Parts: sequence; structure tokens; C-alpha cells
Amino acid sequence: MNKEKYTLITGATKGIGFELAKLFSKDKNNLLLVARNEEKLLKLKDILEKENDTKVMTLSIDLTKENEIDILINKINSEEIIIENLVNNAGIGSFGYFDEIDEERDFDLININIFAITKLIKALLPKMKDRKSGGILNVASTAAFVGGPKMSTYYSSKAYVLTLSEALYEECKEHNVKVCCLCPGPVKTSFQSDAGIVKSEKAKKYLMDADIVAKIGYNGFKKGKPIIIPGVKNRIMVNSTKILPRGLIRKIIFNTNK
Repeated sequence: MNKEKYTLITGATKGIGFELAKLFSKDKNNLLLVARNEEKLLKLKDILEKENDTKVMTLSIDLTKENEIDILINKINSEEIIIENLVNNAGIGSFGYFDEIDEERDFDLININIFAITKLIKALLPKMKDRKSGGILNVASTAAFVGGPKMSTYYSSKAYVLTLSEALYEECKEHNVKVCCLCPGPVKTSFQSDAGIVKSEKAKKYLMDADIVAKIGYNGFKKGKPIIIPGVKNRIMVNSTKILPRGLIRKIIFNTNK
């Protein structure tokens, strides 16, 4: 059995996942990196192993497919890899009116944003609780706190991630397993374009850099914070949802997403 512990990061080749991989590696965590693009995974592996003298394993899979999630879980079990930390970072978005978005796109979104993280937690959490050590960092969004017209499925999926994380935070405290949820606002990554979103020049000024978001998320995770919201403006926005009428918030989001 491999007695060394690993941090599993999904969606590790770009954006927040890429930056989190660098931070975990710098702190001498061995990594199991998962993403679709094998070439990018291998490049990242080479960089991190040389820079930080840590072990990096990679697996190229598509988390929209249940059988490929099973490949990951089977690898962990068959090779008896100890997953000390699970970072559920992989996620996709969709944009448009609910009935006009291609249903395959939304089903892929649900598979990655909801099904995959649920299946991975189901597979790995029992072993963390048995060892009485470990942590789970789920990446949601400030979208988790509101309903999102024109991005309805995405906002709903992130609400699931947030509420699941909060519930598990309470369930796992007595087992010395921390569960945290990172809720960034818009970030300078390929997520926007991948989801079919075109940001105005004015809106682009409010995008946070992925490395800053990752650093805030990583530090919050090490402290065991249940909810981590990077950026003062994002925290103000989230707090406003507790004060303003939900009907007004929906209208604001609708007009913004238009």
C-alpha cells in the first residue's frame, strides 16, 4: 500500500484549479490531478514535480460520464491511494433561457457540477472519517446564493454545492474532517467564454484574477472556514441577498445577465 497521502484536484489544468494545484504542491502535498486534456496535465505534472519536489499523478477523464468517474475511483481503490484532500473544482456553465439551452449541455453541467462531486465525496469521505483526518474543498460561486435568470441551471447547481458543503461541514466536524466551500464571483478564466457568456468591457473590470481567488480559497481551507467568499465586493453582494427582497434580487440578476 502507498502510505503517502495525496490531494485530488479536478479541473486542474486551468483557472482556479490550476492555481490551487500550484499552492498545494508548494506546500509539499502530493497530487492526483484530473482533467480532460492529457497534454496539459502532463505539462503541469512536469512543472510541479521539478519546482516543488512532490509526486504528481494524473488522470485524463471526462467527469460528465459516470463510467469515467468510476475509472478514477477504481484507480484510487486498486492502487490504495490515500486521498487526504479532495478539491472538487471542475465545473461548467450554460447561458440563455432555460428552454432554449441545448439539453445535453445542461445535463453535462448537472453531471459535472452535481453528480461528479457527490459521487467522489461518497467514495472518499468514509475513509477520511475512519482516519479522522482530511478535507474537502468544493468550489461553488456567489451564484449559489441567488436565483439566476438566463443561467438558471448553473446557479441552481452551485446552490446545491453550497448547501451540501454546509451540511457536511456540520456532519464531519466530530470526525476531524473539514468541509469548505469556495464561492468566488466572476473570475478571469475561460469559464465565461466556455459557457457562451460575452462580458462587456465594464463588467470585465470586476473580474478577479484566478491566482488571487485560489490563494484566498486555499488559506480559508487551511483554516477550515465553511464558506469562503473572495473579494469585498462579492461579500457585500452576498450579504445584500439577506436584506433585499428576493423578487428584487431576481430582477437585478436578470437585467445583469441580459
